[in-house]
Amino acid sequence: MEVILLEKLRNLGVLGEKVKVKPGYARNYLIPQGKAVYANSVNIEKFEKRRAELEKREAEKHQLTVARKDAIAALGTVTLTAKSGDEGKLFGSIGTRDIALAIEAAGQPIEKREVILPEGAIRKTGEYVITIELESDIITTLKLNVIPEA
Repeated sequence: MEVILLEKLRNLGVLGEKVKVKPGYARNYLIPQGKAVYANSVNIEKFEKRRAELEKREAEKHQLTVARKDAIAALGTVTLTAKSGDEGKLFGSIGTRDIALAIEAAGQPIEKREVILPEGAIRKTGEYVITIELESDIITTLKLNVIPEA
């Protein structure tokens, strides 16, 4: 089934692109969420009339995301305390949710799905470089310092 995207979607396409997706994905997710419309002649015509408005909205969203990226990068280092045993091994682990909460406590709103931990959860104290992917093309890094609880 072909649909026209009304916004940029990760791993699918950009605004205005005509993409082929499975019918269930289109019917159950893309169309009800307002992220796409069926690619028929009537909808193509409607989309072309609204293209400028949608592109302007997408550009504003992109600017806000770039501003968020700069604000998160300006944080520099975020410090987390965790219970740990000898040799710096943590009791439990630090995951994306914990990191997102620490960044929010530092003053920047972020979702846990935006925090990328390529090597999995953090299990030792130390300094780590965390990747934050706000959009597929807007990525920043942040230093995370994990220290033992006193």
